[in-house]
Amino acid sequence: MHQGDHRRNKASGVAGGLFAILLLCSSQSWAAELDLPQVLLRGIAYDISVKDSQDMDAKELLLQVNGESRYATSVPGGAVFDDIKTDQSGPLQFSLSYQGKQVQSAEVSVIPGWVSLLPALLAIGIALALRSVLPALVIGLWAGAWALQGLTVKGAFVGLLTSFEVFVTNAMADRNHTTIILFTFMVAGMVGIISRNGGMRGIVNFIIQGANNARRGQLAVWFLGLVIFFDDYANTLVVGNTSRSVTDRLKISREKLAYIVDSTAAPVATVALVTTWIGYQVGLIGDAVSKIDGLSLQPYSVFLNSLPYSFYPFLAILLVLLIITTGRDFGPMLKAERRARLTGEVNSPNVSSGTRSDEASLEVKPGVTPRAINAVIPVAVMASSIMIGLYVTGEGDTINEIIGTANSYTALMWASLLSAFTAAFMTAVQRLMSMEEIVEAWVSGARFTFIAMIILILAWALSDISAELHTADFLMVTLGSALPYELLPAIVFVLSALTAFATGSSWGAMGILLPLVVPLSWAVLQAGGVADPEHYFILYSAISCVLTGSVWGDHCSPISDTTVLSSLASGCDHIEHVRTQMPYALLAGAVALLLGTVPTGYGFPWWLSFLISAVTLGVVLRLLGQRVEEPATD
Repeated sequence: MHQGDHRRNKASGVAGGLFAILLLCSSQSWAAELDLPQVLLRGIAYDISVKDSQDMDAKELLLQVNGESRYATSVPGGAVFDDIKTDQSGPLQFSLSYQGKQVQSAEVSVIPGWVSLLPALLAIGIALALRSVLPALVIGLWAGAWALQGLTVKGAFVGLLTSFEVFVTNAMADRNHTTIILFTFMVAGMVGIISRNGGMRGIVNFIIQGANNARRGQLAVWFLGLVIFFDDYANTLVVGNTSRSVTDRLKISREKLAYIVDSTAAPVATVALVTTWIGYQVGLIGDAVSKIDGLSLQPYSVFLNSLPYSFYPFLAILLVLLIITTGRDFGPMLKAERRARLTGEVNSPNVSSGTRSDEASLEVKPGVTPRAINAVIPVAVMASSIMIGLYVTGEGDTINEIIGTANSYTALMWASLLSAFTAAFMTAVQRLMSMEEIVEAWVSGARFTFIAMIILILAWALSDISAELHTADFLMVTLGSALPYELLPAIVFVLSALTAFATGSSWGAMGILLPLVVPLSWAVLQAGGVADPEHYFILYSAISCVLTGSVWGDHCSPISDTTVLSSLASGCDHIEHVRTQMPYALLAGAVALLLGTVPTGYGFPWWLSFLISAVTLGVVLRLLGQRVEEPATD
């Protein structure tokens, strides 16, 4: 009897165990929950998926939204409730049921759709008002995080904390973002090494050795600006400082020197394929493109495709060449050049004392003989490594296919690391600097990009918040059909220029506007029914206009860092530099906008726009300009 009872008890235990397992499995199958956004935008439709619903019958799922019943649609991997939309304010009640039993109950705040634009608008507005990008981005982040908290009083405090604790941290933790930061630091550090070991000075000495008259001297400085293309700060400081003695001897005004230096710094850096700018630009592009559903493009490929629509940088560089070769100037620059030629006074009599930039980190180490090879080889290693990296990581039969599928982040990382190692190795082998001095030179070069990296991280975080707020969806609904897609790039170009002009930062304008412009462009293309590869040129042009419009505004701004550095490095009065450069920058920008960006928006061939724009610059210069040697007619 005892044994029978034992067996019965054992059987009962097994049955109980099986029942518990079945119950556990049943409870696990009921663990599904809604993938709800933090907030809902009024009037915007959402597709709300059900997590862990792959083993559930979608027909048995029921969603109550403020008492209104909605049924799920079966999709690969689970179920989704389509087009959940509300036009009411206040919290929205969600109740999920399966087979007649409630699984989940939740509440989500509803906010006005325009609030999704608040982070970007605040960032732009505050940047314009304060003329500083960093506080503008921080306040924009705070506003976005507050909006995600439902714009409550408590949410204002919580949003301030989460803006950094969540969004900035996530931006820094992203692998691709980290790659971009390391790439930029590596390239900037390499610039620091080849500056201290005499490599860049060697290039300068080689180029300017044949300059024996004013025209050749200007050509040498212009060409030097093209050669030192990999960093705008390095360009201005190295070219300006090393060319000053030559241009003074040839009676070239300091205003003209500053103009040539400034116009071959940022314009070259923003379009060259291997620069400290590339990491920043590709990082912004990649982050913005990745958040667009239905758009699968490699960020470096997008950058390459945007280059044909980068009218301003190329025209600005061309205008300098035309002015030099024709010997014609106009406006305040003409007066400055005539003063220098006739009187030998290369500087304006209104020069202010001012303070000089700390250029020690880019000066050649005392006792080191400048050799161009010490800069040429590391830069060549970087350029070739990028090409090899793109080829190795890409797939396809054509160049476009290979680059389009390549891992640009990996290629950039390899290239920057190898170039920095090459510069350090060559310096150590020749015993030009000790290992400690090499490290110090690398750190000094990297330090130039520190503020820019902070701006980039904050811009990434702002982009993530905009994605959480579904800013792209709001833009699609409200502006998608309102803006003609043909004029979108031109509008973006002007907006970018105004932002950069007021803030004095081209990178800041890029960081603020790119996360907004990319989804807006895609929304406009979708609204126009042209969101297809045949019309991707609108997207490429809009992206290019953010990058180049920022450079245009930066060129015209008296508070721009590169404008200030160009003045300091050239020994030119800052206000005089701004006065003399402004007419030239406005001319190149106007031609780029009216004859380049606008026509190509309507499908006009980009190469023909370049040709017409170049001819127009020559004609205008012929009409407005006068030779410096000619007697004054004004």
